[in-house]
Amino acid sequence: MFHLTYHRPTSVEDAIQFFTNSEDAQFLAGGQTLLPTMKQRLADPSDVIDLRHIAALAGIGSAKDHLSIGAGVTHAEVAASPQVRQILPALADLASHIGDPHVRNMGTLGGSVANNDPAADYPAAVLALDATIHTNSRVIAAEDFFTGMFETALQDGELIIRIDFRIPQIAAYAKFPNPASRYAMAGVFIARHTDGGVKLAVTGAGSDGVFRHKDMESALLGNWAAEALADISIDDSNLLSDIHGSAAYRANLIKVMAQRAMQSML
Repeated sequence: MFHLTYHRPTSVEDAIQFFTNSEDAQFLAGGQTLLPTMKQRLADPSDVIDLRHIAALAGIGSAKDHLSIGAGVTHAEVAASPQVRQILPALADLASHIGDPHVRNMGTLGGSVANNDPAADYPAAVLALDATIHTNSRVIAAEDFFTGMFETALQDGELIIRIDFRIPQIAAYAKFPNPASRYAMAGVFIARHTDGGVKLAVTGAGSDGVFRHKDMESALLGNWAAEALADISIDDSNLLSDIHGSAAYRANLIKVMAQRAMQSML
């Protein structure tokens, strides 16, 4: 049996204070990663700080150039939001295909991004949409946030408050899901921005987690068409290889998913 102290703060300040005063605390967002790892005895925190009752982490809003989503907003809320569907439909579509209904109703945007699972969907959107991550102490650009598999720029006790997604001219996401977990074996998010730039991010396939594919971005800058990706060579030397698929298999999936994402926008 675990011996821990459960905290239920109602403000960000209280959550940070509980963390500071604890020996080995963990934040609990949707619990889709923390609780299974605790059940498997892979995590044994002294304190669990439940973030689900903090109003400051809720809500969806928009400004002229960005869509702002609270860290505590669930995948189901993102998928169903009329505002997200109107302003950034590719993000709503991404959220609607995460896991199963239980995962979508419990898992949160902030929890997924902070955990940075190499097969999670949101990190690809964060990179491709040039998002900014707002924490309790600073603002972090997407390019500086993801630092490796399950690694981010977050410091101990630092908490994501919201994420601002840059609103693109057009965007789409396509993934090949593992049939059991629904995690991405390869997922590609493509965004063409209002300044003419193109960003393409890949999740589920990289051995270091999410990454941008600059060669495909360059190809699409020159020719905004699925055919522009036909001759792109995907280097598989830094891709995942496991019982679900080899690195070469995932390299092929990246190209196929990128072409499917492009076809959905044309």
